[in-house]
Amino acid sequence: MRTFDLAPFYRSTIGFDRLFNLLDQTSADSAPGYPPYNIERTGDNAYRITVAVSGFSQNELSIVAKENTLTIKGEKASSENKARSEVLYRGIAARAFERVFQLADDVQVRNASLENGLLHVDLVREIPEAKKPRTIAIANGSASAAPQVEKAA
Repeated sequence: MRTFDLAPFYRSTIGFDRLFNLLDQTSADSAPGYPPYNIERTGDNAYRITVAVSGFSQNELSIVAKENTLTIKGEKASSENKARSEVLYRGIAARAFERVFQLADDVQVRNASLENGLLHVDLVREIPEAKKPRTIAIANGSASAAPQVEKAA
């Protein structure tokens, strides 16, 4: 059984804190790791989830983003070749799967693409203006002056 130390990710990621907590919990349950996936940071507020979906076509995959949950499902369509051929050894998994990712607040799905058996889902964290840091100007001793608020650069 393989164990992974996710502690370095806590220090270097923004927006996936809850995701890594859930991964820590599920890794102890010896849950199957099918299909394998990567989570990458591609920019300051940009992320990419890459799922290995070899053998699946675009119409056999579905991606649903609802609230703070991203669900990726794959289900093989019935093949007409099954009646004409007999599989002697099956090394390529073609079983149905469902991967659920918990997204942080303000993380939105930008797009998805299927390339060379890899499904790429691009995410971006869009922080609303109300949550962005602001610089507060300090007035010179006059209490009656209205406070000045400047936006941080």
